[in-house]
Amino acid sequence: MLSIFLGAIVALFISGNRATTLVLVAGASFSHWLLDLIVHVPDLPLYGNSAKVGFGLWRHVGLSFPLELILLAAGAWLYARTAPFSSVKGRYAFWGFVVSMVIVQALANFGPPPASPEAMSVTALVAYAVLALLAASVERFASASTGAKPAY
Repeated sequence: MLSIFLGAIVALFISGNRATTLVLVAGASFSHWLLDLIVHVPDLPLYGNSAKVGFGLWRHVGLSFPLELILLAAGAWLYARTAPFSSVKGRYAFWGFVVSMVIVQALANFGPPPASPEAMSVTALVAYAVLALLAASVERFASASTGAKPAY
């Protein structure tokens, strides 16, 4: 239900085929929850905050880290196949983003634990902001090469 709600919110702000947008965003949101089910410890709520599920793959770094890298590589490959970059600078921006994601994943798995919950919060917010800016720059390069305008 939440996936459909998120899809509807995004569809409100997108011009074009809103039904397709709703379905794609809802599908991406729900598939993310399914992937979280595999890796999370039992902390994902099914209903309210009572029944929680999770298979706990993150407890097994020898399995979860390579799996995360395989998923990242597959996503990068799919994007690189479909995003025409008109310049070398665009390709460098894209692969810089991919390398940044690998570094973030390695630090999450093998880096020192945060000093406090507050430090974890600040670190996560800064990392998300930097990665969002990098992703936006990659998308601008891809949009510039096709003549399309970015959606933001």
